[in-house]
Amino acid sequence: MKRLSIGGVALLGVCIGVLSPTAARAQTPGTTVHPENLINEFRTIPNITYLEANNYDAKLDVYRPAAEGLHPTLVYIHGGGWVNGSKEQSVLDLIPYLEHGWAVVNVEYRLARVSLAPAAVEDCRCALRWVVQHAKENGFDTTRIVVSGGSAGGHLALMTGMLTSAAGLDRECPGSEDLKVAAIVDWFGITDVNDLLDGPDARTYAVAWLGSQPDREQIAKRVSPLTYVRPGLPPILMIQGDADPTVPYSHSVRLKRALDDAGVPNELLTIPGGKHGGFSGPEMETAFAHVWAFLAKYLPKAAA
Repeated sequence: MKRLSIGGVALLGVCIGVLSPTAARAQTPGTTVHPENLINEFRTIPNITYLEANNYDAKLDVYRPAAEGLHPTLVYIHGGGWVNGSKEQSVLDLIPYLEHGWAVVNVEYRLARVSLAPAAVEDCRCALRWVVQHAKENGFDTTRIVVSGGSAGGHLALMTGMLTSAAGLDRECPGSEDLKVAAIVDWFGITDVNDLLDGPDARTYAVAWLGSQPDREQIAKRVSPLTYVRPGLPPILMIQGDADPTVPYSHSVRLKRALDDAGVPNELLTIPGGKHGGFSGPEMETAFAHVWAFLAKYLPKAAA
């Protein structure tokens, strides 16, 4: 085990003030980031291989509090349209949860250049299974697992938390564990992949992820969160700007409507005029105030 060296990016760089605007703003109003405290309060195990598939080692990083006991646990999935991005690029987005004493698992997955859809979904489900299987030695509280991500990571967070084994997307890592999460925090994630393949909302990243597979419409439906809306899902918080040029804002609106109809606890926080992330300081403060209030409302209390 190593000291807190996040995915090969030493937190010492953060400690001397290299905080991104996103991370610096991603705090509850009235709180202050003190990353220097994280060095002694956390331990990390970087680049754990949780799955080997298609000649690819899918890896994750674990950040766990040094304190004994069970901790609420964030499973974070990076964005990039399923074609770009890395877990290392998301490190600073984890700081708000570390500051609140959470354990964090930062996940990478197969991008389109390695495997087309639905590989990324399969990988993230396997990452969740790894978290459940290794909860005891890492202090993960399996009753308080939250999955989150932005953009394609938001989509994958939704899929990871909404799927059941009956969907057949757990076959890369079969097991008997109940892959349930306590809540999902979706930052401007895709909810209808078919909508992005053709027509006015077509996006090149979605076309690249599905490729030229002859049954791409069926696959796109299979990897769309809207397909899996049903009663009994975990609470879902959606955050999106209503001027998002990358993921249509209608995706969050449609998901909310479907969740409401199914009786699933949910909230949609709309950032007026907001684009695809890059929110202002006050907007991020508002967003994280909603995150913490939402989690306080729906997460079970810590075991005594």
